[in-house]
Amino acid sequence: MKPTRKQGVRPTLRSVLGRGHLSVALLAVGLAGISLTLLGVLALRVYANHNLHLIARSINYTVEAAVVFDDSAATNESLALIASHEEVAEAKVFNNEGELLAHWQRGDTGMLGKLEVQVATALLDEPVNLPIMHQQQKVGHTELVGQGRSLLLFLLSGLAGILFCTILSALAAQYLSRRLLSNITRPLRGLASVAHAARRERSFDRRVPEAPIAELNELGNDFNALLDELEVWHSHLQNENQTLAHQASHDSLTGLPNRAFFEGRLNRSVRNAERQQDHLALLFLDSDHFKQINDTLGHAVGDEVLISVADRVRAQLREHDLVARLGGDEFAVLLTPLQSRKDAEHIAEKIVASMKLPVQLDSGRSIATSLSVGIAYYPDDGADPASLLNAADAAMYEAKRKRRGHWQVAQTERSASEIKNRS
Repeated sequence: MKPTRKQGVRPTLRSVLGRGHLSVALLAVGLAGISLTLLGVLALRVYANHNLHLIARSINYTVEAAVVFDDSAATNESLALIASHEEVAEAKVFNNEGELLAHWQRGDTGMLGKLEVQVATALLDEPVNLPIMHQQQKVGHTELVGQGRSLLLFLLSGLAGILFCTILSALAAQYLSRRLLSNITRPLRGLASVAHAARRERSFDRRVPEAPIAELNELGNDFNALLDELEVWHSHLQNENQTLAHQASHDSLTGLPNRAFFEGRLNRSVRNAERQQDHLALLFLDSDHFKQINDTLGHAVGDEVLISVADRVRAQLREHDLVARLGGDEFAVLLTPLQSRKDAEHIAEKIVASMKLPVQLDSGRSIATSLSVGIAYYPDDGADPASLLNAADAAMYEAKRKRRGHWQVAQTERSASEIKNRS
């Protein structure tokens, strides 16, 4: 049944398993990459906060004297000197009263700078706030905001790594999947091919080859065993059909073709001769005194006589000629192609001569019998199978009337009157 539009085209096993392997590989790589990136971000976040505290301590140590003397210019200079070389987005220094002594902020670096600030705001703690101590007394405090450049670079490199690993994993998964699937799909394709040949072509002699996978190999062995049984059954069925066909078209006693087979062959031969302007001859044979033999000696002896007659007639014919038993003690011979009438008369003479020797019975007795033969030629004695057969039949009766155990060629006018008188 062909797939409808609603059903769609059914996916192949290779595509289903391939997509499954690729999905699993991508999911595994994605989860591993995301997990490692998150762990890395958390570790880097701790490191960045610790680094900000170290920078704040360094600034406090540098600006301590300037804050004590409330020197704003010196504080700004020292603050800018340190903050500009560190990952600091903004730095402020306040005196003990909370007044702003110094302020430094990194200049605008475009989209990258804004992105760094957003990353720092999202991932880092609140601004670092450390007191400035002088002789164990608080004289002010420093406030720092991280830049977030390291975090951004780590995130970008992590995403790039995930993308690269995903592509690499997809290629590797596809390659490995093809190698794995070939071990699965190749045996299945072989099995499908053998099944298709068995169903469509009745090729029961084909077998599924061995598979590298145990389950598929066992399936192939079971399928081959089934094919063995089907082959035996099919061969037996063919033999029975041939036997039935032979029985339907052949005489069970003599093994010769029967009347139905002979008439079909005669019809085809006449059509071919008409189409190719050829000639053929039909011989009608009748066993002389057969009824007397059958009545006096029994049907078993009569059957032996018929079998012997059939064998002797068959031995006198050419390879492509046909002899058939029409019924009772009547036989017919079809000679085609016919080069000359002498060929038919020579064969008729051989048939008559073959009956001069007595028939040897199984009981040891011998019986003398003979054949009367009538010969009709196409198209001279008949233009169709029925008239040709009637002409040969009439010629055979003419041979019986004149002298039994001889042959007679049909004479068309006399054949017609003979048939009319007999009817």
